[in-house]
Amino acid sequence: MARIAYVNVFVRDLTRACDFYENVLGFAPQHRDTDHGYAAFDAGPIRLGLAQVGDAQPELLGRHTGVGIDVDDLEAEHARLCAAGVEFPMAPERQPWGGFMALVADPDGNVFYLDQISAAHG
Repeated sequence: MARIAYVNVFVRDLTRACDFYENVLGFAPQHRDTDHGYAAFDAGPIRLGLAQVGDAQPELLGRHTGVGIDVDDLEAEHARLCAAGVEFPMAPERQPWGGFMALVADPDGNVFYLDQISAAHG
């Protein structure tokens, strides 16, 4: 059986990105190698990797990742992240299909879904 083990997100500044993913979003660091421009975080059942790209690859930055982050209380997490200065391209909204989600951006403009999955299923 195959399964997804990790997802990589491209960042311009690895140190800044690691600070955001660890200290703002709360992911636990697993590995960091600034010489090779890579860091990994425990993101639940998969690993979230950060890969630093240079100025020659700007097209890899600032994209919608398609990656969803589940939180227990979306409204509380939205308020906490807003207070920390995090950008939300879309504030929390109830979706026609029953979900409750927002869109959140990292310092490089990479966009993630921020979901309260229990709201759609509970």
